[in-house]
Amino acid sequence: MQPRNMSMSGVVDLAAVKAAQEAKAKAEQARAEAARQGGTGAVAPADLVIDVDEAGFERDVLQRSAEVPVVIDFWAEWCQPCKQLSPVLERLAVEYGGRFLLAKIDVDANQMLMQQFGVQGIPAVFAVVAGQALPLFQGAAGEEQIRQTLDQLVQVAEQRFGITGLSVDPDAQPGAAAPVEHAGPYDAALNAAADALDAGDLAGAVQAYKNVLADDPAHPEAKLGLAQAELLQRVQGFDPQKVRQEAAEKPKDVDAQIAAADLDLVGGHVEDAFGRLIDTVQRTVGDDRDTVRRRLLELFEVVGPEDPRVIGARRALARALF
Repeated sequence: MQPRNMSMSGVVDLAAVKAAQEAKAKAEQARAEAARQGGTGAVAPADLVIDVDEAGFERDVLQRSAEVPVVIDFWAEWCQPCKQLSPVLERLAVEYGGRFLLAKIDVDANQMLMQQFGVQGIPAVFAVVAGQALPLFQGAAGEEQIRQTLDQLVQVAEQRFGITGLSVDPDAQPGAAAPVEHAGPYDAALNAAADALDAGDLAGAVQAYKNVLADDPAHPEAKLGLAQAELLQRVQGFDPQKVRQEAAEKPKDVDAQIAAADLDLVGGHVEDAFGRLIDTVQRTVGDDRDTVRRRLLELFEVVGPEDPRVIGARRALARALF
C-alpha cells in the first residue's frame, strides 16, 4: 500500500499524519508487547539499515515510523553519487544509535514508490515520521549537512510526536526484535478509506472516514483523513486558472477566496492558503466572515493542529477577529 500522504495528489503537506498522542501510544504499545513476550524490544545495530520494497513498505516504513523516524534512501546500482552517499547514511544510522532507521529503496525494482514520492532524480533522501513524508535532500550531500538535517529530524520527531527511536543492543541477534503489528478496531475501515483514495473514489473515502467517526468522533486519523478527502473532493472539478483569476479580480468575494485557498493548500502552498483566508476575514463581516472562519478551521484540520504554520495562523486569526 502506498504511503497515506502520497494519496493526496502527491502533496507532502497533506500528510496523513497521526496525532502526537496516537504515535506515542503506538510506540509505547510496541515496547509493552515486547516486554510481555520477555524481550527488551532492543534491536541489533545491523537492524538499523533495512532494504524495503513495495510489498513491505506499509509494515517496514509506515508502521515503524510511529516509533522511530525512518530515513529513506532512494538509490540504484548504476548511480555513482548513490555509492558515495549510501555508505555515509549507513554509518550514521549505526552511529545515531537507533534515533533513526535507514530504509534503502532500489528505484529500479520499486518504480511505484519512486513515483509516489515524486522522486525526480537520485540519490534522493526522504523521511517518514508518524506517517508523514518529508523531503530531506537530493544529491550526494556533504556529511556535515547530512548530520544537521538528521539532528533536526530527530528533534522534530521527539518534540512534536514523542518519538524517541529504538533501543539498540550490540549483543542482540539481527532480526530478533521484529516490529510488532497491532490490529486496531478501525483498521478495516481506515484501509477501505485509503484504498478508496488510491482509486480516486473520494466519495467512498469520505463515507469510510465518517463511518469511523460515527463510532469514535475523536479518532485522530479519521478526522484528518476526512478533512483531506473532503478538500480533494471540493477541488476535483476546479479549473485552476479560472479560480485564481476570479480570486485576483474579486478580493472581497468570499466564495472566490475560499476556492483559491483550497487550491493553494492542495498545491502545497500552506501559508498562502492561510494568509488568503485571514485577509478575507479582515475584509468581511457577519455571516460572510463566519463562513471564511469555518473554512479556515477546516484547513487547519487538514494540515494538523501541531504544525507550526497552523499555530501561527491561529494567532493571526485571533488578531483578525478580535
